[in-house]
Amino acid sequence: MERGINTRCLHLLDEERTEHFGSLSYPIYQTATYAHPGVGKSTGYDYSRLQNPTREHLERIVAGLEYGTEAFALSTGMAAITLLFELFKPGDHIISEADLYGGSIRLFDNISKKNGYSFTYVDCARTDLEKEIRPETKAIYIETPTNPMMNVSDIGKISEICKNHGLLLIVDNTFLSPYFQNPLLLGADVVIHSGTKFLGGHNDTLAGFIVTKDPAISEKLRFLIKTTGAGLAPFDSWLLIRGIKTLGIRMEKAQKNALLLADWLKKEKIVKKVYYPGLPEHPGYGIMKKQSRGFGSMITFDVDTKEHALKILEDVRIIKYAESLGGTETLITYPTTQTHADVPEEVRLKNGITPCTLRLSTGIEDIEDLIGELEKVFAGLDE
Repeated sequence: MERGINTRCLHLLDEERTEHFGSLSYPIYQTATYAHPGVGKSTGYDYSRLQNPTREHLERIVAGLEYGTEAFALSTGMAAITLLFELFKPGDHIISEADLYGGSIRLFDNISKKNGYSFTYVDCARTDLEKEIRPETKAIYIETPTNPMMNVSDIGKISEICKNHGLLLIVDNTFLSPYFQNPLLLGADVVIHSGTKFLGGHNDTLAGFIVTKDPAISEKLRFLIKTTGAGLAPFDSWLLIRGIKTLGIRMEKAQKNALLLADWLKKEKIVKKVYYPGLPEHPGYGIMKKQSRGFGSMITFDVDTKEHALKILEDVRIIKYAESLGGTETLITYPTTQTHADVPEEVRLKNGITPCTLRLSTGIEDIEDLIGELEKVFAGLDE
């Protein structure tokens, strides 16, 4: 019988009780290299750029949570995407969600295009993707929900298109984490995570993951990670192992707060629109109910003026004005100058990101304190 997800966040199924002298905290193997027992013999580890026991333990946990056969832990989420795109070659074409994290767009437009790849950016939730496929198309790359406009794509439907045309489906699952969504079970070929966010959960380290169950992709990535050298360091791997232990209870509490906060925000006079897929009126609500176990804790909302948006950022105190998400603390972000600053203005506006747009990563504080602070800040906007 398969163990529950909270148990799997804590335990590997085949872990020996006496391994590592019974230590409940997995050891940090802070070593660069390993001594060999003799010529032609190995302990199973040779050099930490290739593999490290702490990183390997973390990778097995994440692979299990995403129902993959192998995971690769890298130094950042962007390092993970960069490594993954080494699977492609000059001339290859990728269909990409238009409303992506700004760093992904920056990578594609400034590095991937330089390397000879071409991209078509579309609203994957509403576009007939088959019409965008070319002979040289190799993959479809999506986030769902998207960052920051919370658009929801049907992973299973897009997977069918990819399989019919021999394309890879790559899904960035950062916003929901494997606790709420498992794209590989829905037909995706590769899952990407910024482990810095919900998997780490404490805003104290950077990490990225690639997860797959395709043996051919795994073999190529194993070669690439040892060749390019962006594997996650032992101490950072240990921080992720520790963070994942509480993934479930953090996700549940943050989501509960997000549902209450989104409902409160939509009743406020200065708030013109709330983008949260847990609201029944959200266009992706039905798809989320079908393909996910929850709605997550990310909320985007528009206020009435740019001046009010900036004053909210200046006046919050418990809620921190910071550029990240997925930690225990509630953070508020201004996409125009932070996460999506490198995205051309006309593209931002087309995607719905205006100078009035704010993004909340809801944390695990008491909801009365979060709402109380926003009530006070909103009340003081015109003073």
